[in-house]
Amino acid sequence: MATLRLVPVALLTCLLVGGRCSGQRAGPVPLVMWHGMGDSCCNPGSLGYIKKIVENKIPGIYVLSLQIGNSVVEDMENSYFMNVNKQVMLVCDKLAKDPHLQGGYNSMGFSQGSQFLRAVAQRCPSPPMFNLISIGGQHQGVFGFPRCPGEKSRICDWLRKMLDLGVYTKVVQERLVQAEYWHDPVKEEEYRKNSIFLADINQEKSINETYKKNLMALKKFVMVKFLNDSMVDPPASEWFGYYRSGQAKETIPLQETSLYTKDQLGLQQMDKAGKLVFLSVAGDHLRFTEEWFYTNIIPFLH
Repeated sequence: MATLRLVPVALLTCLLVGGRCSGQRAGPVPLVMWHGMGDSCCNPGSLGYIKKIVENKIPGIYVLSLQIGNSVVEDMENSYFMNVNKQVMLVCDKLAKDPHLQGGYNSMGFSQGSQFLRAVAQRCPSPPMFNLISIGGQHQGVFGFPRCPGEKSRICDWLRKMLDLGVYTKVVQERLVQAEYWHDPVKEEEYRKNSIFLADINQEKSINETYKKNLMALKKFVMVKFLNDSMVDPPASEWFGYYRSGQAKETIPLQETSLYTKDQLGLQQMDKAGKLVFLSVAGDHLRFTEEWFYTNIIPFLH
């Protein structure tokens, strides 16, 4: 005769509502952050500082600032030179093995880290991502680097030279991060055919229903646009807009893109359900005040 095992009420409630049951102790939702180009996980002037103020505002929160590589230097170099698909795969593996994240987490990306975290949401639904906060992310890609971080460095010179030589060649696509989200609106067919990252996660090569399902599972997808952005070209990409196809002067908002009208990613359904949040900052790329961050971003981390 089978023995009836009673499940503790707290654990049963946790399981029923999808809560985090580790240790049967409720707490703040963990946060995963991914930095941008030329930055690192722990820079005290950027993500190291953000981690600190989040921890001060939300006592007890677990914050994982992703480091891609074995050191801060490798992390910075990999933001230029490690294949993005490989980076996403490494991060998915890291998140799956982190015991703090098994009940789910919120995520916050800065600049290119935003679209990389969106790829994580679409490709790796376990553990589940609740809110995705994109701060200056380029979700439709870029078509220029008017201001490269470390402008006088050899890296910026090399980056531009590689882009000029052939952004959609296999060797450049597989070795240069920024080439993987380079979106030439004048050469749409070449972009769709040869882009190994952005065209895939934006469903422009083929439709992957799992990508759509996983993205739509987000509670909120928050996009922050910098109104005086001098780095991202075009800034409209930060709200999922882009250049109208065939030219590089006029931009259109997300709602006029085929990605939205055909609902390839589920963004139209998410928009109608109130899951898309569009925020703006009157400043240059990634420039915002603590007060703005506390007022506009912290509420999505609770």
